[in-house]
Amino acid sequence: ILSPSSKEASFHYSENLLEKRNFELHQVYRALEVIAKENDLIQKKLYENSMSIIERKKHILYYDCTNFYFEIEAEEEEGLLRQYGPSKEYRPNPIVEMGLFMDKQGIPLAFCIHPGNTNEQTTLKPLERKIVKDYKASKFVVCTDAGLSSKANKVYNSFGERSYVTTQSIKKLKKEYRDWALDKSGWRMVGDKNPIFYNLDELEHREELKKQLFFKESPFYDEDLPNQRLILTFSTKYQDYHRTIREKQIERASKLLGKPSQATKKRQTDFKRFLKETSTTKEGEIAEKRILTLDEERIQEEAQYDGLYAVATNLDEDIETIVAINQRRWEIEESFRIMKQELRARPVYLSRSDRIQAHFTICFLALMIYRLLEKRLGETVTCSELIQTLRNYKFKHLYGAGYLPTYTRTSLTDQLHQAFGFQTDFEIISEKNMKKFFKKTKSR
Repeated sequence: ILSPSSKEASFHYSENLLEKRNFELHQVYRALEVIAKENDLIQKKLYENSMSIIERKKHILYYDCTNFYFEIEAEEEEGLLRQYGPSKEYRPNPIVEMGLFMDKQGIPLAFCIHPGNTNEQTTLKPLERKIVKDYKASKFVVCTDAGLSSKANKVYNSFGERSYVTTQSIKKLKKEYRDWALDKSGWRMVGDKNPIFYNLDELEHREELKKQLFFKESPFYDEDLPNQRLILTFSTKYQDYHRTIREKQIERASKLLGKPSQATKKRQTDFKRFLKETSTTKEGEIAEKRILTLDEERIQEEAQYDGLYAVATNLDEDIETIVAINQRRWEIEESFRIMKQELRARPVYLSRSDRIQAHFTICFLALMIYRLLEKRLGETVTCSELIQTLRNYKFKHLYGAGYLPTYTRTSLTDQLHQAFGFQTDFEIISEKNMKKFFKKTKSR
């Protein structure tokens, strides 16, 4: 957390800490082998020990996958971790894939590491089985995004006391469900106990409805998923968000109308998808030049889905509960962002598979410590603000006198002092008292 860098750089950084290290660099690298070997035990003990700090609410679990790239071009041999795969950032580097489970409170629960060419849909069940076995969890709801909503995963979470809430792509629905989703009639207001139905066209003329969330639901038939429901929501806020994003993309696309050589689309969500190329004349002859125009049909097609969001579930709960479960899925995406940006889990410089595993075990531990600290402070500060404050928490050692704080007192340092039961920003702290602080914080 304080020095997210290479193992060697962290080792040298530790020379500046108040408690002097009593280990050597070669022991750090040897420890990686032990950490990798005992990874499952470490995760299990982290969970058990965390329960003495905070109540773990594992009746609702969130699962997602991401990838981490290596600062190296060569991949491993087949079957080992470092492999080329579909990078979510379109980098040409080999990658590994991480699957992460998070509980209802946003605290990491368990993780797994797979080769970069692994299909993420196959990673859910093995880690879920581990949670059932090691964490004594049998009744829970698993919430995932559309990329993990395979039929096999849904069927698996239809047995016992498990359930699922998963994002559903509206564009990929069968025609009968897609037509139903795009129908502007038959909508109800979330939280409204009266059976009043609305047409979405009404919202443009009624200001009091624009801040509301609307829904409709339908049985979502599948012979292997008999109790599945399809729930669709709509909000003008989400509609405005879609429109704003598309308008910016159209603006970027318009700047390429006279530059056909730069208009090659790279991915499905690329702004260049709004460009249409014409390479023949009206008479059907081969044109000498490529002509780009805005694809108005594509723009209108996508505009139909503005403000719409769909989930598939077998959970027998009211709409408010299901919406609330799905709305917290952003926290697992934030956890990945914290690991990549604040904790600098990438790029990875290690090459051996066991040391790669250990690297991510350390990152997982750091993420858990950060989340627990965040909960202790009441989630009132940003991640970057909290971590930077911890990094600035420095003292000057006055030999024979003690330690003089050199950091600036802020409302956040006051919160930290209150949370951990000591204060270090008002006077010189004797060496004896500093040792007491060390002992006290370790016991907490």
